[in-house]
Amino acid sequence: MSNSTTASPHTEPTPLHGAQLLLGTLSLSLATFMNVLDSSIANVSLPAIAGDLGVSPNQGTWVITSFGVANAISVPLTGWLTQRFGAVRLFTLSVLLFVLTSWLCGFAPSLDMLVFFRVLQGLVAGPMIPLSQTLLLASYPRAKAGTALALWGVTTLVAPVVGPLLGGWITDNISWPWIFYINVPIGLVAALLTWSIYRHRETPTRKLPIDTVGLTLLVLWVGALQLMLDKGKELDWFASGEIIALAVVAVVAFAVFLVWELTEEHPVVDLRLFKRRNFAFGALALSVAYALFFGNVVLMPLWLQQWMGYTATSAGMALAPVGLFAILLTPLVGRKVGQWDPRRMATGAFLVFALVLWLRSQFTVQTDFMHVLIPTLIQGAAMAFFFIPLTTITLAGLTPHRIPAAAGLSNFTRITAGAMGTSVATTLWDDRAAMHHAHMTEPLVQGQGPFALALDSLRAAGLSAEQALAQINRLIDQQAYTRAVDDIFLGSAYLFIALISLIWLTQRPSKVTGAAPPDAGGAH
Repeated sequence: MSNSTTASPHTEPTPLHGAQLLLGTLSLSLATFMNVLDSSIANVSLPAIAGDLGVSPNQGTWVITSFGVANAISVPLTGWLTQRFGAVRLFTLSVLLFVLTSWLCGFAPSLDMLVFFRVLQGLVAGPMIPLSQTLLLASYPRAKAGTALALWGVTTLVAPVVGPLLGGWITDNISWPWIFYINVPIGLVAALLTWSIYRHRETPTRKLPIDTVGLTLLVLWVGALQLMLDKGKELDWFASGEIIALAVVAVVAFAVFLVWELTEEHPVVDLRLFKRRNFAFGALALSVAYALFFGNVVLMPLWLQQWMGYTATSAGMALAPVGLFAILLTPLVGRKVGQWDPRRMATGAFLVFALVLWLRSQFTVQTDFMHVLIPTLIQGAAMAFFFIPLTTITLAGLTPHRIPAAAGLSNFTRITAGAMGTSVATTLWDDRAAMHHAHMTEPLVQGQGPFALALDSLRAAGLSAEQALAQINRLIDQQAYTRAVDDIFLGSAYLFIALISLIWLTQRPSKVTGAAPPDAGGAH
């Protein structure tokens, strides 16, 4: 094994000072902001993207899920890539490639090309979040690690506030490709500043073997499973040979992946971590909760724009306040997570999520903007007490050299779950809407009920039978999709309450004073 080091492995870089520290923090935060922004800015633009590219809104969600899955696959590779190329080179290259793929996304002429470029964007984005934390912590004295992570954490929480607002405004006033083009100047400034400040602080590099078989199997089973979930409804699920083939590939590849990774000397994913009780139940609770959270985050703007008459801008305004309480409370959580029981903190977060989703399950077609806004505002408090305590629980008791692998695996399961949660939520929404539509049209066929009366009134007003039926069908669709989204909100609320039991299967981490763990900012 040959070694080529750019710095002595035994010496840590000295902290930065003055303007260099300020600009270094700014450049790393800008890159993080751009990455997290990209995961929320597209949500309110999905109807516009789908309409412009001539596909259904459900197919439009592939823009979200493709990025998430590719991002999840590349996260576990960060450690190997860092040791091979160095943290500064890898981070700068990741930012520049993110800029390039963002530019290509804006130019995509079809959904297929847009999804392809989003996959590339997700793959190159993987190292950005963990490496921004690594470089930031190396820029500050150890005593100020908490301050560094708090600054970094606020960046990841501001982006979900700005994302829907900016995405909505750009979609309504310019055009949706600009939600990707705005990454170009941000990314170029971040890359230039990072390279100019950090190039002399490169981390040691060495050639390590990579688990190519494990990586191939990982891409195969995750890709096949996500494709199956994304295309299932369109192809009528297991009535389709393609869906059956994807399911078989996913199951077989996953089984082989498990056996291989548990016996490989240098696994791409260290599955042995799941032997630890806190890691297993903590990562499971975090991933399932994130799948529920992210699935509902994608559904809300779709429902508001398709069935409630909201523009992309007004939908963004309804979703933006989610970060306000999160920004205010996250510093408190970061300070207290080592003293308070993080299991109680996470339980509180899950109860608030359940309350928020129960409030949303009461939405009707008459619900006004303020009643849509209130649960969104409350949800910010749940977000603050969600990521940091659960990450603390998950990483508790691990030796320092295992934490990077554990943080990478935890992020992988969470991001993958988020993409799959989106696919499941949108599919269930359509299925439940079809069921409600069928129930509401039964009395109409028999000439009974309020819709039959409305139909008679429209025909009496001079509309033809076809015109009147089209109007009534739109009203029934609006009711059906609203009841369907309520069903998903209510089901998600119950699942959040059920997930609390997983939290209490973990052991309380030992009390410490100081900052939250390095992965605490994984809220992207």
